[in-house]
Amino acid sequence: MMHKMKCLSLVLLSASVLGCGAPDIDYSGPVDDWRHAGNSADGMRYSPLDQIDKDNVDQLKEVWRYQLGEASDGYDGNTATALQVTPLIIDDTMYVCSPYNRVIALDPETGAELWVFDPKVDRSGVYSANCRGVSYFESPKAGQCPKRLFMGTIDGRLIAINAETGAPCVGFGNKGEIDLKQGLGDVRPGEYYVTSPPLVVNNLVIPNAFIQDGQRTDAPGGGIRAFDARTGDLVWVWDPVPPGVKPVTARDLKQGKTLSRSTPNSWGLMSASPDGSTIYIPTGGPQPDHYGGKERGNLDYYGTSVVALDAKTGKRKWHFQTVHHDIWDYDVAAQPVVYPREDGSLAVVAATKQGHIFLLDSETGESLFPVEERAVPQTDSAGEYTSPTQPFPTTPAPLHPSRITEDDLFGVFPGDKDHCKKIFAGLRHEGIYTPPSLEGTLVNPGIGGGINWGSVSIDPVARRMIVNQQINPFLVQLVRREEMSGEGARDLVGFNPQEGTPYVVSRNFFTTPFPDMRPCIKPPWGKITAIDIDSGEILWDKPLGNLNGLAPFGVGRFLNWGVPNTGGSVQTASGLIFIAATMDRYFRAFDADTGEVLWQQELPYSAHATPATYRLREDGKQFVVIAAGGHAGIMSPTGDTLIAFALKDE
Repeated sequence: MMHKMKCLSLVLLSASVLGCGAPDIDYSGPVDDWRHAGNSADGMRYSPLDQIDKDNVDQLKEVWRYQLGEASDGYDGNTATALQVTPLIIDDTMYVCSPYNRVIALDPETGAELWVFDPKVDRSGVYSANCRGVSYFESPKAGQCPKRLFMGTIDGRLIAINAETGAPCVGFGNKGEIDLKQGLGDVRPGEYYVTSPPLVVNNLVIPNAFIQDGQRTDAPGGGIRAFDARTGDLVWVWDPVPPGVKPVTARDLKQGKTLSRSTPNSWGLMSASPDGSTIYIPTGGPQPDHYGGKERGNLDYYGTSVVALDAKTGKRKWHFQTVHHDIWDYDVAAQPVVYPREDGSLAVVAATKQGHIFLLDSETGESLFPVEERAVPQTDSAGEYTSPTQPFPTTPAPLHPSRITEDDLFGVFPGDKDHCKKIFAGLRHEGIYTPPSLEGTLVNPGIGGGINWGSVSIDPVARRMIVNQQINPFLVQLVRREEMSGEGARDLVGFNPQEGTPYVVSRNFFTTPFPDMRPCIKPPWGKITAIDIDSGEILWDKPLGNLNGLAPFGVGRFLNWGVPNTGGSVQTASGLIFIAATMDRYFRAFDADTGEVLWQQELPYSAHATPATYRLREDGKQFVVIAAGGHAGIMSPTGDTLIAFALKDE
């Protein structure tokens, strides 16, 4: 308000004043970089920077943009892209990866290109090309590469790159890379690929990987492997088999054995305790996603959980399961976030696609608040079984609506609501955890969340968590295999073959007809929520996003209904929240205390990424950078633009 009051005073003193210049920039505050995708290994997405504050954030302007040179909707013969990268800013250099895994070094203050590394990835079979970031490692004992970047690729490699030159670190693995498909056994093209940055902790580099959904009961295993960050030697393996089954070890792999098949995999960002002693792994369910009968086996023990491992040995410390016997594709996509409690001990946030947030003791995995096992709908599909109960948090209370009725259906244009009613009438829906069925099930929350890979941000000083989520139900239908003509598409939306089971599965959005395809339920379709991390109390709750580009005649930007979103938020010491994530192409700054939008900027494409903020010099400006490139998989037009903002000059 201070700048606005100065402007008002000048106007009152002189009628000749035509406007006000930018406010004075305060250069007395801290400097800081952005060294991890979540700024720190704990994933809090918090910055101590305060040069951009509530009084001057409306003076932010674009200062540079960089085109990564890769964007495809998949219809041009190239692999479809999603630009979800969060840049790293370290030692006066910004590092960013492209969807096809080129690594680019930029000047963080000008956007000037410094070098480019191209691993020339094989995109065969890849559904959606994506790289959410790279990881940084520094060690004087690391030979000719004391400062190096690690990146996992969409063709299943782990690559080490000299952070100063962009050349491969040839002393790591085989001339700078490791083939992560070795030790997995049979892997089909595009079935196994890395989308999130590896975790680097205690001289180890630990990648995880996406395993293509819904393909077969004999899918590649989801085991976690740790490599020496200097040499690439395999140090330990965590094979997520249930108790009573002998796990595959690092020694076994070195002797030519393979990881156990179809075990739960982890594809979202992993995190670590501040001292590096414990790592936290978010897992999905065992394969395939929507059938869990005897053909899938007894592999649910570590499925859809947060798992704590000893960072030195890979031994399990504890795990907390957010869904029992998951047949909804409710994998834990969100990075577990480690934060300090009021007494100095640590807690871990397990945020889920169901809109459930479990706050856990970091040492034991026990919930800090009561968790209730509640009865849920049961399957009627032959050969399937369902857990009689599922865990529900009591504090914070579930954030996502758990049941939809006909009164909740919605349409903008004539006929839309009738279209939705007709579909709804033929579906099975008894609220959250209604199992997939032959008649078709309305899965709510949808398989994209709720809360997805963008996770949550935490201000440890203000004791505040920020959560963004979407409300976008899905349709899931089992089809008897003998009734299928053709194999079905091997992709994330459409027909998943689920080979080895009695059923193929059909998955689709619950929306109004093409081409508009708006959710069939009343808005908001996206929300942003502030939660007190000590009490679990909801502080405020607002729609996130407007219908810009989603409603005709340009009126959408005035309809703040909340829209589907994916991506994360950042909080700063000045009490600001920076977030894009929405399909409306806006990048926003919120007042973290009230939820008021203080600044917004329309981008050339939707930004389904998490921003970063940095200030490199005591006489320098604070920057905020966001990757705007859409996401072909959610029908958000694709692009390739990285944009940086800073305050206007005095």
